[in-house]
Amino acid sequence: MSQTIRREAQIEKTPVSSITQSVASAVTRIKSQDLFKQMRELEIDHGGRIYKLRLTQLNKLILTA
Repeated sequence: MSQTIRREAQIEKTPVSSITQSVASAVTRIKSQDLFKQMRELEIDHGGRIYKLRLTQLNKLILTA
């Protein structure tokens, strides 16, 4: 119980910017142009299901099953 209280106190003292940076560094970012290359549509196999990711004329992304 006292460990939990100490941990919560440490979190409260941690600057928000350092928390945001540590979360951001844990996420991989891929540019959509690297995914699509010269195409407007690609398929993603996720757990045996096929999803289609499309790039619209307005440069928006649509993911459908």
